Amino acid sequence: MKTLTVDLGNRTYPIHIGSGLLQHAELIHPHIQGKTTTIVSNETIAPLYLDVLHKITSPYRNTDVILPDGEVYKTLEVEQQIFSQMLTARCDRKTTLFALGGGVVGDMTGFAAACYQRGIPFIQVPTTLLAMVDSSVGGKTGVNHPLGKNMIGAFYQPQCVLIDIDTLDTLDDQQLSAGLAEVIKYGFIRDLDFLNWLDQNMDKLLQRDKTALRYAIYRSCQHKAEIVAADEREAGQRALLNLGHTFGHAIETGMGYGKWLHGEAVSVGMVMAAELSQKMNWISKEAVQRVKNLLLKAKLPIEPPKAMSATQFSDLMSVDKKVQDGVLSLILMKSYGECIVSRDFDPVALQAVLSRE
Repeated sequence: MKTLTVDLGNRTYPIHIGSGLLQHAELIHPHIQGKTTTIVSNETIAPLYLDVLHKITSPYRNTDVILPDGEVYKTLEVEQQIFSQMLTARCDRKTTLFALGGGVVGDMTGFAAACYQRGIPFIQVPTTLLAMVDSSVGGKTGVNHPLGKNMIGAFYQPQCVLIDIDTLDTLDDQQLSAGLAEVIKYGFIRDLDFLNWLDQNMDKLLQRDKTALRYAIYRSCQHKAEIVAADEREAGQRALLNLGHTFGHAIETGMGYGKWLHGEAVSVGMVMAAELSQKMNWISKEAVQRVKNLLLKAKLPIEPPKAMSATQFSDLMSVDKKVQDGVLSLILMKSYGECIVSRDFDPVALQAVLSRE
C-alpha cells in the first residue's frame, strides 16, 4: 500500500492506494466519527462490493442507499433518495457517509454530505479508474442540470479516500479507457516524463497490469493532491485540471447525459484544446498529433460528435463554470506537457475548431 496526503490544514486527509484494501478495517475506522454509517452505491456496484464494505462497518448501525446507475441519474431528484433514506433512518450529524462506486456516486454522496444537517463526514471508496484518479480526490461534489454539467454543487472534502485497485477487475474495458483520459490529462498539463511513461506502458494499463495501474494511479493522485492543496477552490492553478473539460462537458450535455462517458468526452475536449493551441501557434502540428496518438493508444475517441454544431458548442460552453463576467477561460497547451489558463484565446481560431475547419 502507498499513502498520499491532501494537505489542507485541519481538513487534511489520506489517500490509501493498494490491493485488497477493502479487507482492512483499520484504514477506515479512525475516520468514522459517530455510531452510524450510510453507504451510498448503485445497482451495478452494490452486488459486487457492498457486502465487503458491510464487514468493515459491522460495528456501526448502517443504512444502505442504492441509486440507479448512470450519469442520467445525477440529478437533484435522485439526490433526494439519499436524504430521504437518511432521515427515515434517523441519521444525525455524526453519521459517516460512504461513497462506494464511480464518479457519479462519489459526487452525489459528497454533495449529500455537504448538505445533510449542514455538513457530515464522508469517505470515498472509488471503484472506477476515473473516480480513483480524479473525482474522489479534491472535494468537488454536485449534480447535473439539464442546461449544464456539475452546475449545482459544493466544495466539500472527504475524511479519507480508500483506493482498492482490485475493484478494477470488474470494470469493463470502455470504462477503463475512459478513466485513462484523466490519467493522461495529468501528463498533458504538467508532467512530460509521465506522458513518456504512459506512451511506453499503455498496453500494460489496458491489460490491467497491477504494478502499472498502481503507479499510474499513485502518480495521478500525487498531482491532484498537490494542486488541490495549493488551490482548493480553483482560484488559480486548479483550473488546469479542467483541460478538455469545457469542450467535453458541452458534448456530455449536448448529446444527453450518459450517451458519452465523461472520460471519452474529455478525450475529445483535450484534442480540441490542442487544435486551438496549434491554430494560435503555441504548439506544433506534430504536438497535436502526439496528443491524438496517445489517446488513440488508450482506445479513446478523438473526434467530436457530428451531431453537434459549432453554435450548439458555443451555447453550451457559455454556461461553463469557468465563465466570469461573461468571459470564458480555456485550458490550452503551451507545449506538449505544459498547459495554461487563458482568457486571451483567439475567438476566430476557436470558431474554426468548433466548426471542424
